[in-house]
Amino acid sequence: MARSFAQLARSAEKSSSSIAVPKEPLETAPLDIHTLGDDALRGDARRIGKVDERVRDLARDMLRSMYTARGIGLAAPQVGVHQQLLVIDLDFETPSTPPLVLINPEITTCSASVDTYEEGCLSIPGVYLDVVRPTAIQLSFRDEMGRPRTMKADGLMARCIQHEMDHLRGVLFVDRVTDAGGLKKELKDHGFLSTDVRPITP
Repeated sequence: MARSFAQLARSAEKSSSSIAVPKEPLETAPLDIHTLGDDALRGDARRIGKVDERVRDLARDMLRSMYTARGIGLAAPQVGVHQQLLVIDLDFETPSTPPLVLINPEITTCSASVDTYEEGCLSIPGVYLDVVRPTAIQLSFRDEMGRPRTMKADGLMARCIQHEMDHLRGVLFVDRVTDAGGLKKELKDHGFLSTDVRPITP
């Protein structure tokens, strides 16, 4: 997810992740982030069977790439790895705050209430549009050590998790945009094709 969407992230939840890398952008990111139109973004991600150092190294490289792109969330399919791994850091301005690593995340409950908020995505740079999502969720996942966890999230954290989890199913936020005219204009203005959008029927 793109960083400019996170102006309200100052009060972000703290996580217990031990995966920590410097939050400064690098001259060259270790991983390339695929963009709208690339088939790599449209597949289903596989569950991770064993959480080992290879998975943790991938999470670190994803974080380095996310910080370099000035984002607040990144899913493994965005870097061409079709595994169920997400990294999130809403508190990017505080070096001591650890990021959140979600392995094999599953949303178990969504709130009945929804809200509309502007989203952006590192895979569709420059495009920002309103998306409707549940305001709160509950989920289960494994952390970077493979330990089972559960958490509740609302507000910006809930939205970011839902946005990144969509990537695990080959769904992009533009697929959820209902303003067809605004979507077409934003995509055209930033060099993307509206034919690469796969609208989700409510």
